[in-house]
Amino acid sequence: MTTVYSTCKIHPRDRLNYWVEVASKAFARHSFSAFDGTGFLATVRTDHFDEVGVASFESVACEVVRSARDVAHSENDPVLLSLQVAGEGRFAQDDRQAVSEAGSFLLLDSRRPFSISFPGRARAIGFKLPRQRLEARLGNLAGLIARPITAHKSVGGLPSKFLSMLPSRVGALDEATGGRLAEQALDLIALAFSEMDGGSGTVLCSPRATTLYRLKCVIEARLCHPDLKPAAAAAAAGISVRYANALLSQEGSSIERYILYRRLERCRRALEDAAQAHRMIGEIAFAWGFSDLSHFVRRFRAAYGMTPGDCRRQAQEGACDAHDGRANAGSSTPKVISKARMT
Repeated sequence: MTTVYSTCKIHPRDRLNYWVEVASKAFARHSFSAFDGTGFLATVRTDHFDEVGVASFESVACEVVRSARDVAHSENDPVLLSLQVAGEGRFAQDDRQAVSEAGSFLLLDSRRPFSISFPGRARAIGFKLPRQRLEARLGNLAGLIARPITAHKSVGGLPSKFLSMLPSRVGALDEATGGRLAEQALDLIALAFSEMDGGSGTVLCSPRATTLYRLKCVIEARLCHPDLKPAAAAAAAGISVRYANALLSQEGSSIERYILYRRLERCRRALEDAAQAHRMIGEIAFAWGFSDLSHFVRRFRAAYGMTPGDCRRQAQEGACDAHDGRANAGSSTPKVISKARMT
């Protein structure tokens, strides 16, 4: 649900206090100062899809400081991504400083202090990214913090364009579509940062994390093939099955269990997707690499505590409840199906 906050109708003496309160909730707890005093004007639109938070804002010249005290009083620790839409942003974290221009984006770590200043009127989009899912793709993020990627780079332009379109579309996404878009957004962000320095050979994350990400990409690209086996997936990633299992053991899984987990997740999303309601359950299962329907049903029940048919019915009931709630100008929370376990 999109929420909009603006200082336009707030009394000038109350604008800064009001803004600090709403902006902290939208992005991350921080202190705030405006270069224009009581003339401060700003607007922020907040929303989310899957585990990704979105805050699109516009303001006059201002400065944001996230102190050690702010960090200590925060309840969560997402990775923050700032995409500059217009104007200029100046960022500082640890011993690194950066300037971000229109189309550029960079990462900030909410677990450590940072500062952001906008010397003039600016527009930007802030994203709160799930740390675990981003680190699964990139490994240790320390070397990537406060290093802007410009839209002019061949790879950098892809996530820049993709992310800039999201705020205007997030409100219309259903749960299943939001989940898919979150995966695509995280993949594009990871791709851009993994290619930083033009692929010059600079290692920006641990070799194990890079190899694990490559293995997962190989598996994802081949899920629909019934003959995808651990040995084939490991070979395509250029590693042994033993090493692949060692990498995935950090997540409490193995290559065989991970393949099953991803296939089940793909099937679950398809079953929850209203646009695929016309497809038979068996068709969906076979499309994602299962070759035996009874085996698929047993595995699905074990992972989610319900049959594939129950999953589809529950998603449809949730969609109906949400539709009825909107029709009655009320609110309704769709039922949520838990994610499959990888173990």
